[in-house]
Amino acid sequence: MENRFIGWCRLATRRHALVVSFIVGILCGLAAVLLKHTVHWTHEFVLSLTDNPYGSILYLVLPGVGILLTYWLVRYVVRDNISHGVTRILYAISRHRGRIRLHNTWSSILTSSVTIGFGGSVGAESPVVLTGAAIGSNVARLLKLDSKTMNLMVGCGAAAGVAAIFKAPLAGMVFTLEVLMLDLTLSSIVPLLVSAVSATLVSSFLLGDATLFHFVYNVPFDLPKTPYYLLLGLFTGLVSVYFTRMAVRMESWFGRFKQHPYQKVAIGAVLLGVMIFFFPPLYGEGYESVQSLFEGNVTTLLHSSPLEAFANNRWIILLFLVGLLLLKVFAMAATNGGGGVGGSFAPTLFVGAVSGFFLCTCLNQGLNAGVGEANFVLVGMSGAMAGVMHAPLLGIFLIAELTGGYVLLMPLMITATVAYITSSYFDKHSIYTRQLALQGDLITHHKDKAVLTMLSLRNVIETDLIPVHPEQTLGELVKTVAKSHRNIFPVTDETGHLLGILLLDDIRPVMFDSEKYDDHYVRDFMTLPPAVVDLDENMSSVMDKFEISGAWNLPIVHNEVYIGFVSKATIFSAYRDLLVQFSNE
Repeated sequence: MENRFIGWCRLATRRHALVVSFIVGILCGLAAVLLKHTVHWTHEFVLSLTDNPYGSILYLVLPGVGILLTYWLVRYVVRDNISHGVTRILYAISRHRGRIRLHNTWSSILTSSVTIGFGGSVGAESPVVLTGAAIGSNVARLLKLDSKTMNLMVGCGAAAGVAAIFKAPLAGMVFTLEVLMLDLTLSSIVPLLVSAVSATLVSSFLLGDATLFHFVYNVPFDLPKTPYYLLLGLFTGLVSVYFTRMAVRMESWFGRFKQHPYQKVAIGAVLLGVMIFFFPPLYGEGYESVQSLFEGNVTTLLHSSPLEAFANNRWIILLFLVGLLLLKVFAMAATNGGGGVGGSFAPTLFVGAVSGFFLCTCLNQGLNAGVGEANFVLVGMSGAMAGVMHAPLLGIFLIAELTGGYVLLMPLMITATVAYITSSYFDKHSIYTRQLALQGDLITHHKDKAVLTMLSLRNVIETDLIPVHPEQTLGELVKTVAKSHRNIFPVTDETGHLLGILLLDDIRPVMFDSEKYDDHYVRDFMTLPPAVVDLDENMSSVMDKFEISGAWNLPIVHNEVYIGFVSKATIFSAYRDLLVQFSNE
C-alpha cells in the first residue's frame, strides 16, 4: 500500500510540481517562523542574564559562550559541517544532484539560534535558506523524484526561506534564479512563485504584517541627484570588494586552527568580545542599528561605547561609522570562524546601511547635497547586496519589497547596477561562489558548463588497461599485448607508482622479431605521458589537459599511484547522456 501511494505521488508530482512546491513553501514558512521565534527567545534569555551588576561584562562574554555552545552542538549532536549555507546548497546542486542531508532541515535552526541569540555577529537568513533547501530536497527524495525536479524543489525551498524571513516573495524567487543560478524554464518559475508566496503567507499569518524595518521617505528621489546615487553605487561596490576579500582571508586564517578547535573557539570569542566592547552595534544581527540609521538617530549607536561621551561630535561619529564598516566583516568571521553558525545576509545589509548613511552625511555636510538619509541607507543596502552577492536584481527587489513600494526603484537600479559592475571588475565571483569556482564545483546558467560540472571523473575511469613493469622483457611484453585489447599500457613500479606509458605503435616494428625478445625491455620503449590527471581533479581541468596535450587517453593517479585511464571518447559519451537527461527531465 505504501509503495502504491509513493508511486501515485511520483506520477502526480511529475505533472503537478505546483502541489509539491506548495507543500515545500508551507513547511519552509513554518521553519522560518520557528527560527525567528527561537532566536527571539534565546535573545530574551540572554538579556535576562545581563540584568545584574555584572551585566556589562556578561554582555561581552556571552557571544563567546554562544560560539562555544554552537561548536559543541555541531560536534556532538549534528556531527557534520553545516556552515556556509548557500555555498553548501550550490555544492549539493553541482555534485549531489540536489541531495541535502536530512539533518539540515533542523540543525541550522538549532545552531544559528544559539549563535545569534547569544550575540554572534551574523544573520539568520542563510541558515533558513539551507533549511528550506533541505526541506525541498528531502520532500523530493521521499517522493522519489528525478534529479531535475529535486533541484527545482531545492530552489523552491531556498526561495521560500528568503521569502518567509523577509516577507518578500519576489526577492525569494529572484534569489534562486540569480544566486543559486539554476537553469530554469518558464514552467519552473511558477513553482518558485508558489513556494515563495505560500511561505510568505504562513510567515505573515503567524508573525503579523509588520516588516523588518520601519521608516519614512523624508526626501523623494530627484533626477538631478542621480550622480549621488552613482557615487553610492561606486562606494558600496568598493566596500563589497573589501568585505568579500577580508571574509575569505579571515576564513582561511581560522582554517589554520582546524586541528586545535578550542583554540579557534577562544580566538573567535575574544576577538568578537573586544570588537563589541568598542563597537556595540556589532552585537547580534545589527538590525536595530540599521533602524536607528533610518530614523537618523546615529548617536544611539555609540550607547555603551567608550566613545559615548563624544556622541555629539560629528567627526567622532564619522570615524565610528568607518570603524563599523571595517570591523563588521571581522566580527562575522570571528563568529563563524570560531565555531558559530550564521550567514552573511544580515552583515551585508548592515554594511550597506552604514555605507549609505556615511556617504550621505559626507555629501550633506561637505557639498550640501540635500539627499535623504533614509533613502541612502536603503539604497546602500541594495548596493552592498549587489556587490557582495553579485545579485543586483535581488538587491533591487528585496529593498523594494521591504519598503512596501517602488518609490525608490530608479535609485535602487542605478546604485545596484554600479555596485555590481564595480565589484565584478575586481572579483569575478561572489562571496558564495568564490571557493566553489576555484574547485571547479560551481554550476552556472551556461548549460554546457553546468553539465560538465556535474560530471564526475570517478564515473568515467577505465581500469581495463594492463600495467607493465620497466624490467619486463620484450617477450613478456608481447605476451601481455596478446591478452589485451587496448593499444596503450601504463608502466608502474612494484608499489604501483606510475612511471610512464607504452604505446603499441612504439613496439610494432620489433614485436614480431623473436630474436630481440630477450635483448629489449619495457624501459626501452616507455615514454612520459603528455599529461597526468589526479583522481580528485574536476572535469573542467581534465578537459583543459586534453586540449593542451592533444591526447585522447590520459592516466589517472592518486598520490602518484596509478588508478586507471580516462579517455576523451568516454567523457564525450557520458557528457552526451547527461546533457540529454539534463534537457529532457
